[in-house]
Amino acid sequence: MLKAGIYLDVENLVRCGGRSMRFRVIKDLVAAQQATVLRANAYMARDPMREGSDLEYRRRKEEYRFAVRKAGFHLVLKEVQRYRGADGEEVSKANSDLDLAVDALLQADNLDYILLGSGDGDFIQLVRALQNRGKRVDLLSFSNTSTELRRQVDYHFSGYLVPGILPQRETPARLRGTMHGVNEEKGFAFLSVHTGLSVDDQRDDIFLHISEFQSHDGQPVSNQSFAALKTREAVIEFELKEQADGRFKAINASEMPDPL
Repeated sequence: MLKAGIYLDVENLVRCGGRSMRFRVIKDLVAAQQATVLRANAYMARDPMREGSDLEYRRRKEEYRFAVRKAGFHLVLKEVQRYRGADGEEVSKANSDLDLAVDALLQADNLDYILLGSGDGDFIQLVRALQNRGKRVDLLSFSNTSTELRRQVDYHFSGYLVPGILPQRETPARLRGTMHGVNEEKGFAFLSVHTGLSVDDQRDDIFLHISEFQSHDGQPVSNQSFAALKTREAVIEFELKEQADGRFKAINASEMPDPL
């Protein structure tokens, strides 16, 4: 079994679509890579000034931090700092990037596998340093992920596609996937979906016809805009239907709304 460490830039994940992420499932995701979690750090901002003046805000933050601890994560809190910008406006900042990078590098000697949770391109050098030390580095992120960071890591998990990380609210349950092949002229595509938490738990044989894709404004979808969904790596939500020949098709499909 690999020895693993998890390092989550919580503020980035929450800000970019992971507000309701389930921290226990993140640990399950690492375990599914045949790894034993030795370190699980969650880097979070803390605003003592606001928590001191807004009791409801403080209660919500304390409950959130308690839930993260209960899921088995060690919290590394960075206090929010306030200062005046050049235009005189107050600016608040609590950047944990350096803390996360230093901890990951210092603790990596005892680790084989690292899951980095962030879409911030500032971590590219950290990923390279860890890989140069022989570590496997995977990435978990949601929206606004640095393209260079995705290319550098060994594997990228989209939080939108990993089963169970975000709560399922729809009935019947809708799956999420991305296009891996599209025929613009004939208006059809094939979708890839994660069926489990392992990297290999995927299927890519789900057929989607343009007639089963619905735009959010109810307007007809052109073949060009349909094909552009693959180029944009859009997340497609759909229901799965088995056909008479045993194959599967996506029905009632639409692009996942922007959660930001």
